Amino acid sequence: MQGKVVEQQIIYTDEVILQQVEDMMATMKSPVSDKDREDILAAYALGKDAHSAQKRKSGEPYITHPIAVSRICTEEIGLGPTAVIAALLHDVVEDTPVTLEDITEKFGKKVAEIVDGLTKLDKTYNSESPQAENFKKVLQTLTMDVRVVLIKMADRLHNMRTIGSMKPSKQLKIASETDFIYAPLAHRLGLYKIKSEFQDLILKVREPKLYKLIANKLQQTKKERSEYIEAFLKPIKDFLPTLDYPYRITSRPKSIYSILQKVKAKNVDLEKENIHEKLYDLFAIRIILDLPRIKVVEKTLCWQVYANITEWYQPIPERLKDWISSPKSNGYESLHFTVIGPEGRYVEVQVRSEIMDDVAERGFAAHWKYKKVKDSPDVYNLWLDSVREMLDTTDNNAIEFVQDFKTNLFSEEVFVFTPKGEMKVLPLGATALDFAFHIHSKVGYHCANVQVNGKVQPLSYKLQNGDQVSVITKRNQKPTEDWLKMVITGKARSKIRDAVKEEMRKEGEFGMESLMRKFKKLKVDWSDTNIDTIVNYFGFRSHIELFFAISIEKFSLHDLKTFEIEGRKLVVPKAVKEDTVAPKSKKKTSNETPKILINGEPADNYQYELAQCCKPLQGDNIFAFTSSSSGMRIHRNTCPNATDMMANYGYRVLPAEWGTSINSTYTVELLIKGVDDGPGVIEKLSNKISTALGLNIRSFYIDGKDDGYFEGRIKIVVSGKNQLEKAIRELQAQDNISSVTRIEGS
Repeated sequence: MQGKVVEQQIIYTDEVILQQVEDMMATMKSPVSDKDREDILAAYALGKDAHSAQKRKSGEPYITHPIAVSRICTEEIGLGPTAVIAALLHDVVEDTPVTLEDITEKFGKKVAEIVDGLTKLDKTYNSESPQAENFKKVLQTLTMDVRVVLIKMADRLHNMRTIGSMKPSKQLKIASETDFIYAPLAHRLGLYKIKSEFQDLILKVREPKLYKLIANKLQQTKKERSEYIEAFLKPIKDFLPTLDYPYRITSRPKSIYSILQKVKAKNVDLEKENIHEKLYDLFAIRIILDLPRIKVVEKTLCWQVYANITEWYQPIPERLKDWISSPKSNGYESLHFTVIGPEGRYVEVQVRSEIMDDVAERGFAAHWKYKKVKDSPDVYNLWLDSVREMLDTTDNNAIEFVQDFKTNLFSEEVFVFTPKGEMKVLPLGATALDFAFHIHSKVGYHCANVQVNGKVQPLSYKLQNGDQVSVITKRNQKPTEDWLKMVITGKARSKIRDAVKEEMRKEGEFGMESLMRKFKKLKVDWSDTNIDTIVNYFGFRSHIELFFAISIEKFSLHDLKTFEIEGRKLVVPKAVKEDTVAPKSKKKTSNETPKILINGEPADNYQYELAQCCKPLQGDNIFAFTSSSSGMRIHRNTCPNATDMMANYGYRVLPAEWGTSINSTYTVELLIKGVDDGPGVIEKLSNKISTALGLNIRSFYIDGKDDGYFEGRIKIVVSGKNQLEKAIRELQAQDNISSVTRIEGS
């Protein structure tokens, strides 16, 4: 009889927990001095005592979380003793009686400042979006002490690794926040390994079945993959020792998230097909050379490795990326190329030096180590300068700030040049007007027209790699609101918005004076509270917008008769409040309405609709989102808008699930691609759908292409997700069909 494997449960004695601290210190990159060791153990003792009454959702003592966070800081990011002490104490001020003064007294001002920054990140704000305010606090610390953000990144990574003990609705919100800001920020700070793990863990929460399916496929092919890599490397290992430099070779499978993107792009059926046969480059070989930090030596030897490998294996020219000659804007340097290995499989190879690998793995944290080393460009200071400019903006709207900042976290870049040949790096999709603001705010403000490669182009022209851009300015030129539609970068958007608001402020002075006179006549106090009452009720975004609307006569002061006056305050009448809020007015349901549970209650208790942006089917994973303007809507967890809603407005999200359904039907649109093998394509498809599958067709459009392929859009009526998935499988099994996909929003 085969023995049963039982997972051993850890008993957290003081000795066990102290050993975790010792293990963490052992991972530090440089030797720990006696003073540092003493301070770290003192921070652990203070944290352990402060958190003694707390436990994590998993039941573990709370102190195990700060210890795990500090270990991520040392082992995976490469931070030092100061950051470790701050990480061990990152929750004490927020959650326990310990004060910042206590920390300053015991550990000094710098540790207290970092803990203060981390504490502010988790406070609750009275605002339209507490999460956006939270993110803004995170991002504002970047220019003060980047260790605050790096520790927060470690904190979020440990929370994502242990997210299984949370309720599913809470998991979804945390995953969305991570997707919205932390994964892009990890990429921008060069923390590629952490970014990849974030993406995998987000996928594990959102699409657990897909995640598990791919993970199992990778596990099943692990031995086969190892044998293949050994065969691939055999001729390479014969050559590398001739370089006279130490080297090491690593190999890793691509992240589950990146494999899923390939699966979706190539329409691979994960249930039936071998992903190694359908997706060639599922793993990457990394060759790391221990070279001196001399650019010409690094570059020459990395290209020498490329030359040797491509003598053995055929390269794919379009997949060659030279990030050594032109490093990414976050400091990433490496030579990437793909070759055709044994059995005709594609293999991605990355060649870099040890220093390049350290920066690639630890990003911003490693960058400071090599800041004074010859040939190490100070790429982060250029980026931080743009962050500082954004932080200087007068725009206090946290949601707008965070949305603007996200464009600074771009992963794809475009390289363009000034008339003097200086290279500038902007996000892919940036325009000529973005370029003008990138050069300088004043150049952007007064940009009248642009020349690209010697030809006049509109301000909205999308930049291409290698473009040479010249900006012509005029003193009287100034930004307009239309300019916001022409730019994508955070700097340009925030500066344009500031300029437009300043113009509105000047124009709105007349409106403000008119409102002051009206308040005086009504015997109402001139106060922010009374102005906010008008702004909130009529849907203005700010006081300035209200004053401006009065000035240009888009808002009439006669409308103030809506309000009642109590004392010297404007009050929305109770009857009006009830009409506008309607939180739980019971909705009539018919046999065609699917039964849904919202927050554990029958959805019939709410006024709700199925969202048109993602059109959920019975069986889709769903959530409810409430809005004062559009009421309550049910969205799919994978809705294109889900990340933004959950990350910025998590307090409006309610858990939802399908219950029983009576005669519910849904119309879904499919995109079908395949080979046009002559007359009868339409008949075959319609016969398969109507006769074989027994489904009604609402509309059918097919377009034949010149290359012998066709694309069809077909709307069918299904009872839920299971019936839809069966239809997709059956259609995709047809010999002449290459792909069948559900169109977003259907």
